[in-house]
Amino acid sequence: MTGLSVSFGQYSDKGRKPANQDCHGLYLPDEPLRTTKGIAVALADGIGSSSVSHIASDCAVRGFLSDYFSTPDTWSVKQSASRVLMAINAWLYAQTRQSQFRYDMDRGYVCTLSALVLRGGHASLFHAGDSRIYRWRAGELEQLTTDHRLWVSREQHYLSRALGIQPHLELDYLRCTLAPDDVFLLVTDGVYEYLGHTELCDLLRTASALDDTAERIAAQALAQGSDDNVTVQLLRVETLPPPDATTQLGQAGALPCPPALAPRTLLEGYALLRELHQGHRSHVYLARDEARQQPVVIKVPSTEGRDDPAWLQRFVMEEWIARRIDHPHVLRAVPPTRPRRYCYTVTEYIDGQTLRQWLHDHPAATLNSVRDIVRQIASALRAFHRLEMFHQDLRPDNILIDSSGTVTLIDFGATRIAGLQDQLPRALHDGLLGTAPYTAPECFRGHDSHEGSDLFSLGIITYQLLTGQLPYGTAVAAASLRGQSHRLRYRPLTQYRQDLPPWIDGPLRKAVHPDPNQRYAVVSEFLFDLAHPNPALHAGTAAPLLERNPVLAWQLLSLVLALAAVLTWYAPTVSTERDDEAPPGHSETLTRPLISSMGR
Repeated sequence: MTGLSVSFGQYSDKGRKPANQDCHGLYLPDEPLRTTKGIAVALADGIGSSSVSHIASDCAVRGFLSDYFSTPDTWSVKQSASRVLMAINAWLYAQTRQSQFRYDMDRGYVCTLSALVLRGGHASLFHAGDSRIYRWRAGELEQLTTDHRLWVSREQHYLSRALGIQPHLELDYLRCTLAPDDVFLLVTDGVYEYLGHTELCDLLRTASALDDTAERIAAQALAQGSDDNVTVQLLRVETLPPPDATTQLGQAGALPCPPALAPRTLLEGYALLRELHQGHRSHVYLARDEARQQPVVIKVPSTEGRDDPAWLQRFVMEEWIARRIDHPHVLRAVPPTRPRRYCYTVTEYIDGQTLRQWLHDHPAATLNSVRDIVRQIASALRAFHRLEMFHQDLRPDNILIDSSGTVTLIDFGATRIAGLQDQLPRALHDGLLGTAPYTAPECFRGHDSHEGSDLFSLGIITYQLLTGQLPYGTAVAAASLRGQSHRLRYRPLTQYRQDLPPWIDGPLRKAVHPDPNQRYAVVSEFLFDLAHPNPALHAGTAAPLLERNPVLAWQLLSLVLALAAVLTWYAPTVSTERDDEAPPGHSETLTRPLISSMGR
């Protein structure tokens, strides 16, 4: 196989216990799930004090292996697995609280869990409890997990973390790089407590078939006195996908670019009506779907864009993203009804204008109209963020507004998809993808964009809609490149408009703060403060006089400089016009010439 492939072996036995409370499982999906979500393996161990912990183990493993593969393919492995395991933990905890064991958690629905997800060239580990995951590489055995045990004496210990023991689950997470022939070993405490590090290495070094090796490890633990259930899982990496493997987006070069197009021509059932936009990388046309008799927008790569594989991959990604977001303020992709022979995208047609043009037509927009527009943009951004996607190029040119005031977010070519970061070629997410005046300072320094980065762009747009200006001018890019973003000075709204409430500056100043840690945590907080005065943002934090009234500040500074110049000019007069008859050091003799001179 050219992609990710593994071999595996598993074995479990109740040992000397009356029942086996362990549960283990492995899911090897076919494509495209193997590329989008990977391969998952999980091991759970019930606690001996509970008569229902085998139910918890079974639910934890089965639930993880089924629900993980049902999460959005835009989510990262960490996001997907964590959300699923937290939901399972909440369900197990609720089962105990509703049972006769509600006052004795040691007898409830509790189990440990160690899970491993292999995707692309990386392994992601999730762990809570005292089962273990090891990695065998090049003759060395390394323990990758930490036992969550609380020792109360040399003989007695308790689990400090497990599924179902608390309403909130605290997971250990580790991400490591895969290599061919890596072997991952998952075992319960009934195995590793009776087999030392050296013994495990000897058994792995002489491994043949993985099923046989798993059984040999379990049998050796039982032979050396294990009185617990024993479960062993082995997973060997056989092949890895190439570094720049094609993802679920499809191969950008699989379809040829269409020939030169012009209005009144036909492209695979779409009649081109007129050109809407001509850019450096793409051309956009208004077209009519002849089969459905409805207007659509056709976007094709330009001559310059066809020679850039990374840009072509992002071009294909736009329609892929549009198909996964169903939101009234996000541009929709038109479902294909016939196979394509050329590389192009088809989206719905919005009869409106860009927000930049709207800004030119409304130079003094009312606060309520701006709030309505910002609220719609924020709603679209939340749809992206829920899927762990970040737009990265939010600006007035990428926002459409129709005659009814409905806003639509377009152009997803710069979007960062967390779930694809480790699969896309490096060229696709290297460098600055957004537009400089609207891009957060941390993005200039090579940091990954996040929710706060999109919020920075939204704050810049809000400020521009109210004033027609930018809060930092064009200084964001220059200051960020020099690592001097702390020197950026926010320009208060009162410099441009005196009719706006002064408290509006508070949420805007926070939204566009150069330090991402000083911004809002979520977009909804910004929207709330934009509509409701927040005393914490303006109480005792009055802007400097230079920002509130720059004319008066410069007048006062000029007056001070003038007085200083006068004092400097007459300073020699004080020493040369001293009254010789006065006693030395007499204060009136020193001040009289100065007072009379200033009077002149």
